Amino acid sequence: MKRQAFIIKVVLLAHTPEPEKIIAASAKLCYSASGIENIMDGLTDAETARFTAMLESMGHESPVEHAVFTFGIEGVSRSFLAQITRHRIASYSVKSQRYVSESDFEYVIPPEIEEIPEAKAEFTAAMEEDARHYKKLRALLLEHRREKFTAEGKSEKAALSSAEKAANEDARFVLPNACETKLICTFDARSLMHFFSLRCCMRAQWEIRAVADEMLRLVKEAAPDIFKTAGPPCLRGACPEGKMSCGKADEVRKRFLGYGAQT
Repeated sequence: MKRQAFIIKVVLLAHTPEPEKIIAASAKLCYSASGIENIMDGLTDAETARFTAMLESMGHESPVEHAVFTFGIEGVSRSFLAQITRHRIASYSVKSQRYVSESDFEYVIPPEIEEIPEAKAEFTAAMEEDARHYKKLRALLLEHRREKFTAEGKSEKAALSSAEKAANEDARFVLPNACETKLICTFDARSLMHFFSLRCCMRAQWEIRAVADEMLRLVKEAAPDIFKTAGPPCLRGACPEGKMSCGKADEVRKRFLGYGAQT
């Protein structure tokens, strides 16, 4: 079993070619008599920027959905997975705990626990205990299911293959939220804007906030005009959190200046 502290990897695997021009073309179709064959004509960088700015000023967001971005994410916990999949307008592929044995699972240590020796020791002991239970349960289930499938007439090879999946399926119930996972996810740009508004906020949990910040940095490089105002709401005006506000709007704005965010 391996441990991980705060090690997160986010990669922009693919995105719509010329995403800003696709969005501008969609806007152009809505507001002009241009036909499909020549819809991309005249979309210089300046004209593309004009269309994207117009959409933002009008609150016309549906054309933004035509640009999509696919990310690879690893070094995150199952706790993170439970949060990101609440964003339903997206597609996800996740490392399966049914088909992949977690006998030597890696795990994420929250930074604050990492900083306190006693807390880290307690946390590590809990992970080791979880791993011990998982391995024991998996072994018991594997043998039980193998015998059952063999008695049903399956070959030894087929019985073992089926038993392994069945054992993983039930043994995983003792795995912790800290268990590391990997995923690929795809968002359209409009959904990403909503995601960044919620998850780049200081009130978001540290792990998903770190992922959201890195996702935002990557898409700003790929499509700066689309995401120039993306981020927590305090970048665009007053904090909407009321008495739940972190009270650090100025600090947040300075942090996002490095991404080219508008204040």
